[in-house]
Amino acid sequence: MTDWRAVGVGFVVIVVAGLLSASVPVVGQIGAGLIGGFAAGYVAGGGLARGAWHGLLAGSVAGVVVTLALSLFGGLLGTVGGGPLGGFLGGAGVLVVGVFLTVLFALDSALAGAIGGVVAD
Repeated sequence: MTDWRAVGVGFVVIVVAGLLSASVPVVGQIGAGLIGGFAAGYVAGGGLARGAWHGLLAGSVAGVVVTLALSLFGGLLGTVGGGPLGGFLGGAGVLVVGVFLTVLFALDSALAGAIGGVVAD
C-alpha cells in the first residue's frame, strides 16, 4: 500500500531543495532528487523495495509537476515572441526536456528511497 504522506514529504523536499540549489544546475537537481527520495523512503520505512517505490513516486510526481509548469511557461513565452507556432514549439521543446528530467528525478529518487527505507528499519 502506498503511503501518500511519505510521497508528499518527498515531493516537498525535492521542490524546496531544487529551488534552493538552483545556482548549481545539474548537481543541484540531482542532489534534490536524492534528498527527497531518501526522505520519502525514510518516512515510508519498510525496507528496500518499499523505500524505492515511495522514492520513485516522489521523484516522478515532482518531475511531472515541474515539467507541466515549465511547459506552460515556455508555451506562453513562445506565443508572445512567435505567435501560435512559436508557442507550440516552445512548449513542446520544454516538454521533451521535462520528460528526461522526470525520468532523472524518478531514478535517483528511487535509489535514495531504497537507502532511506533500509535506514528507517
